Amino acid sequence: DVGEIYSRLLDHRPVIQGEIRYFVKEFEEKRGLRELRVLENLKNTIFETNEHVLPRCEQAMHDNLKEAFKRLQAANDMIHRLQEREHEEMKLQADKLMAREEKCVAHWEELMKEQRNKQAEVDEEHRKAMERLKEQYSEMEKELAKYVSF
Repeated sequence: DVGEIYSRLLDHRPVIQGEIRYFVKEFEEKRGLRELRVLENLKNTIFETNEHVLPRCEQAMHDNLKEAFKRLQAANDMIHRLQEREHEEMKLQADKLMAREEKCVAHWEELMKEQRNKQAEVDEEHRKAMERLKEQYSEMEKELAKYVSF
């Protein structure tokens, strides 16, 4: 009898197990319906996306990419033309610089030739002046020698 009293008063396992089974059954049924609704909504969203949204996005992307590609080609052509102009301008500037440099070299050579000629003239004048002075001093010495003999 003690075992029966113990099981009725203190052993609640059979009652708790029944409650747990009922709770699990209710939870799984409600959860199953909720997940089924979520999956159905996902299926509808995916179908809508595949059938309607994706083709519109692809078409818009292709149209915009074609336009962007055309603009990039136009910009690339303009850059090439600018580079060609810049290259021609740099070549023209280099040619002008070379012409100026050649002119300066020719002018320098002419100036140096002129300076050598002037130097030669000055050296000749100096030599002639030295000869005249030597002659003058030798004449002065001769005249001075006449007066020293007195």
